[in-house]
Order: sequence, then structure tokens, then C-alpha cells
Amino acid sequence: MTPSNDLAPHELRILVAVADEGGFSAAAAALGVTQSAVSHSVRGSERKLGAVLFARGRSGARPTDAGTKVVGHARRVLRLLALMAAEARAEPGAVRGPLRIAAFRSAALHLLPPALEALAARHPGIEPEVRVVRDVGAGTAGEVTAGRADLAIATFGSGPLSAGLVGDVLVEEEYSLVHPAGHPAPRTLPLVDWTENCGSYTRDWWAAQDWIPRATVRAEDDGTVLSMVGTGLGMAIMPELALRGAPATVEITDLGPDRPVRSVGYVTTPELAGTAPVRGLIRELRGLKA
Repeated sequence: MTPSNDLAPHELRILVAVADEGGFSAAAAALGVTQSAVSHSVRGSERKLGAVLFARGRSGARPTDAGTKVVGHARRVLRLLALMAAEARAEPGAVRGPLRIAAFRSAALHLLPPALEALAARHPGIEPEVRVVRDVGAGTAGEVTAGRADLAIATFGSGPLSAGLVGDVLVEEEYSLVHPAGHPAPRTLPLVDWTENCGSYTRDWWAAQDWIPRATVRAEDDGTVLSMVGTGLGMAIMPELALRGAPATVEITDLGPDRPVRSVGYVTTPELAGTAPVRGLIRELRGLKA
């Protein structure tokens, strides 16, 4: 591409607005411009990139596969431009401004708070924005890829991170059997499970356990599972983070030396990893490993 084919920041903002608002008219209203200006800009961006970015229809506009990738890049570029301006204006050593974090429920409850507390003590000007995202499908790491988060707390599978992402493992969580306190034969109980509780780190072990029945009770999240187990509806197999602060109505039993382990860590992009807010949070998260 020649420089004349580069997209300008205002063109990137229009692409993001169309994706976020679901249509050209809604994007125009959000940006305070005319619909024709939005349409003209999108057509120009598509011409420069040589790809159709949005599928148009009566119900609005949705990103194509190419558009989803481009909008993700656009969000990340706009975020870096904002951080560049903020860091250029900041006094030496000062770290301030928003820090967008995506985390699954148990990490947001039990892993992030001590790191954010330490970060706030060191850099009072940082403004954390934490979104709880279910760790299924693209999961929390997908929020970084899509440009909606600067850093994610994610579970790591057996393979490498997706292209364009960097990260490190922070916690190795052991799985345990959780059951109603005092139950004489917890392995005979029905299984209570939730969608997030499935991954490459447990699949092979799970398949080899002939005592684990198919889940007969399904819940929305791990907190609901704990509540159901505590009321005697069944037993569950859960990772350590989800069990912090478990009620007295449940009992936690070791699954033995071959128990599955889940790796939890942070994920960001190489560019964002070098920015002051993200670098500061990574420092505090790594401090949790000590």
C-alpha cells in the first residue's frame, strides 16, 4: 500500500462507530455527522483496503470477516493514539488515565483486586475499567484482539496464543471435587456444571474418569454452581479461583495427584504491553506470583 491508501484516524473512528452502532444512520448520529458522510467514508476505506468491510441490509450493517479484523485493528490504533497523547502530556513518572481490562468472573473477583489495589497505590491517576466476560469462544483474549480491552485475564490452553497477542501465566489452578458438607458419598451425587468449565486442560482427564456422570444440572456461572452444590443439588469439579470464599455449606476434596490444572494469565498486544498503564498492571500481576 502507498501512503495515500492509509486510513486516517477519522476514517477509523467511523468504521468503529458503524460496527458498534450496527448501521450507518446510528453511527452518523453517534458521531454528529451526516449519514452520507459516513457512507462516503466507509466506501473510501473499502476502496483503499480492497475489501468489503460491512454487509449492508435493511436491518443495518454488520462487519464482514474482513471488517471484523479491520475494526479490531482500528480500535487498537485509536487506543494507541490516545495513549500516545496522554503519555506525551504526562509529567515524568506519572501514569494516569483509563485502563480497560477484561476478565472472567472468578479472576475479576479474586485475582484482579489485589493487583489493582497495588496499582492504585503506586499510580493513583490510573482509572481501571473492568468488564466481566465469559471465557468461552473468543473469551477474554478476544476482547483484546477486538480492541475492546487493553489487557485480559484469560485461561491458557495447550497451544500458543493467537497471532498478535503476548502474555504470561500467573496462576496454576488445581481442580477439586466440591460437594455438600458432610455428605458420605459425594461421588454418587449428580453433576452440576457450567459452560466455562471446559477446556483442553480438563478434557482428557475428564474423559478418563468413569465415576463422573453427564451434567444433569447446568448453571450460568461458577458462583451459581457453588450455591447449588451448597444446597445439596449435586457435586461439582471446580478450579481453585472459583472456590475462594466458598460457603461453609460446601466441602472441598482433593482429586489426587493426577488432578487437572488450569493455567490463568494475562494477555495483551506487544504495542499495548509497552504503554505505561498496561506495563504497570503487568508488574503488579507478576508480583502476585512471588
